[in-house]
Amino acid sequence: MAWDEWEKLKAQAAERQSTSMRLNQLEADGGGGGGGSGDLVAHADDLGAVGHEAYILCDKLNNEADIAGAGAGNGDSGSTMQAAASLKSHGFATGGALETTVTVWTSQVKAVRQACAHISNHLDYSKKRHSADDANIAALVRGRDGSAVSVSKLNEYFK
Repeated sequence: MAWDEWEKLKAQAAERQSTSMRLNQLEADGGGGGGGSGDLVAHADDLGAVGHEAYILCDKLNNEADIAGAGAGNGDSGSTMQAAASLKSHGFATGGALETTVTVWTSQVKAVRQACAHISNHLDYSKKRHSADDANIAALVRGRDGSAVSVSKLNEYFK
């Protein structure tokens, strides 16, 4: 592609661009491809399942990914760290590398465990908090007959 051809294509693209601001949003005619009401829906069962899986993963990591403490006898270090210390004491560079590997591995496992625990706790909190919010909204917003007003009905008031 020649340079002048590139410049011509850039100019044509710039002409097609509107100078006004355009926000990405759901089209007024209900477009957007979702086919639904556009409301975000997260069921408590879904949140609970994800939180439970995060808890299980955290527990497995706690029990099965500890290479620093694996094979620990009376001492406070595991067999991998004992091997690293033994190799270092005999002048092998592999001992230091193995020790570094165990340290980095332990740090990474701890980070993943913390993330799993955070996800589990946050989803439990979110589930409880949203249930409480729904109860408050239902108590405050009632229809003429005293029944709770649905979220989709409330959404119509803001259009």
